[in-house]
Amino acid sequence: MDIVAKHLAAVDRLSTQEFPAEPSTSGRCAAGPGYFTVELETDQELTADDVDALRQGTAKRLNDRLGEQLPWSQLTVRVRMERGEKIPEPWAALADRTDALDAWQAQDTCRWIALGVADREDRDAIQLLVAVTDIDPP
Repeated sequence: MDIVAKHLAAVDRLSTQEFPAEPSTSGRCAAGPGYFTVELETDQELTADDVDALRQGTAKRLNDRLGEQLPWSQLTVRVRMERGEKIPEPWAALADRTDALDAWQAQDTCRWIALGVADREDRDAIQLLVAVTDIDPP
């Protein structure tokens, strides 16, 4: 199985699971009422270009399934948070960790799928993140 197919399989699993009643964090996954956020790729050896290439490949396949989407800038959400606005999870954490997201709304489940590269913290490994949620983006 190629790496993009592995990521799509993870999205498919997350899209059908029930969300937990209480927030939790376990290894490479954070979850709570209405969302899952999973690190699809985390590797100290991968460069930002490597992870972005994985994002692009996964996004292309999701575009084929769900319709083409343009990346959403996270700057506005971060400014709103700095001004004190309460942004719901997983969107607040995604805005804090990513500069842009590819996001789709799956019409059959009304869930949102968001894909982004977490590279805002120099000390952390660059990560490919996916969130599946029934909470509308801010």
